[in-house]
Amino acid sequence: MQRIQDSFDRQSMMSTLGATLVSAGDGKVVIEAPILETSQQQHGFGHAALTFAIGDSASGYAALSLMDDGMEVLTAEMKINLLAPAAKGPLRAVGQVIKPGRRLMVTQAEVFDGDTLIAILQGTMVPVRAS
Repeated sequence: MQRIQDSFDRQSMMSTLGATLVSAGDGKVVIEAPILETSQQQHGFGHAALTFAIGDSASGYAALSLMDDGMEVLTAEMKINLLAPAAKGPLRAVGQVIKPGRRLMVTQAEVFDGDTLIAILQGTMVPVRAS
């Protein structure tokens, strides 16, 4: 979806993290990011902020993919369970809409390091009029 790609391209955070939009379909988005030297924590693992950022963006774009043109999305809340360290990369975040709604959308993302599930996120997205 070009609309999702255009919005993704405007996100300086995703660019800073070296993230790419892999796919975007109705209610599902996949984002990948390497573990750059600048996104590691003190033990050399990928920082939890990297995991959170790509999971949050995958969830948000999954929600946006179900919204009408002229709408944007903001995260109202997001919870993360870190299950394993991000050891080698690239990381892959798979975001999907669990419950669409006009005022709130419940989303989920799973973040993988290779075949290893390293985090689960659940959040609430709010549709807003584009400015």
